[in-house]
Amino acid sequence: MGVVGLREQKKLATRQALAWAALRLAVQRGLDNVHVEDIAAAAGVSPRTYNNYFASKQEAICSITVDRAELIGDALLARPAGEPLVEALAAAMLTFYQPPAELDREWVAATQLVMRSPALRGEALKAVEATERRLAQAIAQRCGLDVERDLYPLVVAAVVSGAARAGIHHWQQSGTTAEFGDVLASAIRMGLGGIGGERA
Repeated sequence: MGVVGLREQKKLATRQALAWAALRLAVQRGLDNVHVEDIAAAAGVSPRTYNNYFASKQEAICSITVDRAELIGDALLARPAGEPLVEALAAAMLTFYQPPAELDREWVAATQLVMRSPALRGEALKAVEATERRLAQAIAQRCGLDVERDLYPLVVAAVVSGAARAGIHHWQQSGTTAEFGDVLASAIRMGLGGIGGERA
């Protein structure tokens, strides 16, 4: 990997460290009690460095979703060409959508509470739109379609996004003993079960 690649990798790592620090602090203290200086210190950087990446703590927290969408899109495009789209999407989502191993249901519940905060509503909506857009672009590329003209990639991306949210909610609320990844994959397959080869 060249110098530019290493530099970009380091920038991405810093961005992700800041985003996760912001989320963890918001879960622990409440969003209103988290300040830029706190997030920067938790990530081991200066407040000035933080401001180079994000304009607000809301943007930092919601960037986790946006960055994950980019990785999922790349993972989808890397799947075998002959693999059914449903399975390719489930595998791509599982690659980057599973929470870190130390996270449990209580953490997921607290995270969801933070993400539903009125103060995050605007950024969260932008993050969902960006997520579905990136996924739709990857689906269109894989299927040989045009995301600007064809409806199919947009519908599939929206279904996958909604199925993922439903899977997370079910895993957190239902008391199931199933692994998170199995629930997520099942939700995606269930959501896409009615979407066949018809494309508009």
